Amino acid sequence: MSYKNFLYLPLVFLMLPSCFVAKDYQQSKELVDEAYFRTDLLPADSLSMAEYSWREIFTDPKLVTHIETGLQYNIDVRIALQQILAAQAYFRQGKLGQLPTVNANAQLNHQELSRNSQFGSFFDGGITQYEVSAGLSWEADIWGKIRSQRRAFEAEYLQSVAAHQAVKTQLINDIASLYFRLQALDEQLEVTNSTITNREQALETTKALKVSGIVTEVGVKQTEAQLHTARALRVDINRDIKLTENTLSVLLGLDPKDIERNKWTDQGFQETISIGFPVQLLRNRPDVMAAEWNLVNAFEMSNVAKSNLYPSLTLSATSGLQSLELDQLFSLNSVFANVIAGLSQPIFNGRALKTQYEVALSQQEQAYLNFRQSLLNAEKEVSDALYAYQASREKMGIIQQEFEAYSVAIDYSEELLDNGIGNYLEVITARENALNSEIGLINAKNAQMEALANLYRALGGGWK
Repeated sequence: MSYKNFLYLPLVFLMLPSCFVAKDYQQSKELVDEAYFRTDLLPADSLSMAEYSWREIFTDPKLVTHIETGLQYNIDVRIALQQILAAQAYFRQGKLGQLPTVNANAQLNHQELSRNSQFGSFFDGGITQYEVSAGLSWEADIWGKIRSQRRAFEAEYLQSVAAHQAVKTQLINDIASLYFRLQALDEQLEVTNSTITNREQALETTKALKVSGIVTEVGVKQTEAQLHTARALRVDINRDIKLTENTLSVLLGLDPKDIERNKWTDQGFQETISIGFPVQLLRNRPDVMAAEWNLVNAFEMSNVAKSNLYPSLTLSATSGLQSLELDQLFSLNSVFANVIAGLSQPIFNGRALKTQYEVALSQQEQAYLNFRQSLLNAEKEVSDALYAYQASREKMGIIQQEFEAYSVAIDYSEELLDNGIGNYLEVITARENALNSEIGLINAKNAQMEALANLYRALGGGWK
């Protein structure tokens, strides 16, 4: 075989089948389907409520202020922002991956030689050499390895951006839910205070009725017990208010403090809601987007691991000035240059490269399964939020009728009692049931508001 044949070896490597070249990522075809939403509230139009800014969904001025504070000072949001900056640095590095590496060098090299050696006698026992040089190294992206690394860094950066957006959507949902909870507790406290006042008056009335012989001591004690029950309920509500305020303060990145809020009775609801087409979950849900970018990153890294199994073509060059005399360093006679082109193929390395490729494929499959799981979770959360919203609206109507019935029952039983006809136990029972029903009505309304906030988050709203 002639030595000239060896010159064709690089061309042989370059002409290997294209199946060795890094593949392009193709988005999974297993997208969500309308049936996965499991609801009868599918929209007639394609516009999802997630397309609207959170400022259009939550219009309470004080709630808006709290959300703005949370987005600025929340610890989780700030950590996610730092993760973006770190990923951005790697992304910038990856964009320059195909450029050659250039190094500059300046050195002084002195050697003491044996005077009895060949060079020692010639250089009188010592030699000093001055050098100023620059080196260049470049690898040809034959198999797309460098391109895959760049796209992997880009996917990692976009994943960190989507993760930051996911933190924001969850934070906005949590702040709104806790704010609604505080408003509901305020409403419960107002109802309880009013009940305490009424029962204090009822206790005085009952005592007067006992003197008149209409009721017995048993009726007095039952009224007194109901008063104590309402007072104990007020203690529980005040406790819940403080605990909720502390939790919301931490979400806002602030020390625990009182939370300003408006009255809950002014809150409104959207009578119609739109979830958009199912495929919009891929575009709106930041956690789904983050999971897919993680899959893209794993896919590209498997490309890199596979390309490491094949030959690499490198070019390196060094040029500069060398001289034994400092004053002659910058003369033309000091110029030197060295150019090396190399083609290397890994043969035996303890199976390390094949192991890396197998691990990369396993990590790619894990990333795919995580992506699929994120879709399943998104479908479940949308379905849950839609059913919760629908059920809360239906339950509110029922409890409203229940409360109205108990209120009428109170009026009738008290009227009968005043006329000496009714049973005081009926009055006691009607009052207790009316209080429980009114508290239940407030809780149902709070559940409806929280379900609306949860639906907005489940559809991917809040980060725009």
